Amino acid sequence: MKQAYPVILSQGEKFIVVYIPDFEINTQGNDIADAIEMARDAIGVVGIDMEDDGEALPEPTVISQVKAESATDIITLVDVDFGEYRRKNDMRAVKKNCTIPSWLNFEAEKAGINFSAILTAALKSELNIQSQ
Repeated sequence: MKQAYPVILSQGEKFIVVYIPDFEINTQGNDIADAIEMARDAIGVVGIDMEDDGEALPEPTVISQVKAESATDIITLVDVDFGEYRRKNDMRAVKKNCTIPSWLNFEAEKAGINFSAILTAALKSELNIQSQ
C-alpha cells in the first residue's frame, strides 16, 4: 500500500530536522534530499513495525491541516510504498515448518536441494514477485 504523508522540514544548526506528525517521530538529514529520504525510511520502519504488531497505519493528514512553527519551515509530502519497503528492507529469516512426503524429502536431500531457496522461489513465483 502506497501512501503520502506530510512532513515538516526545519533547518537545525547542522542538519535538516524532519518531523512526521502522523507517526509523531523525528529524523534528520544532511540536506533536503537526504532529509526526505530519511523521512521515507523512518515512516517505512515504523509502518512495518506497526503492521507486524497488528496496528493500523495512520491515515495521512491533509497537507493543508499541517502547520509550520516557523516561516522558514517547509511542509511537503513523502510517499512510502510499505509493501516495497518491506521487500527491500525486512530481510529477517522466518522459520516455517512444512510437511512433504518422505520419499520426496529423501530424493531432495540426495540431490542436495536447498529447501529454503526452493520455497522462497516458489512463493515469489506464486505471488508474482519479480524482485528481491
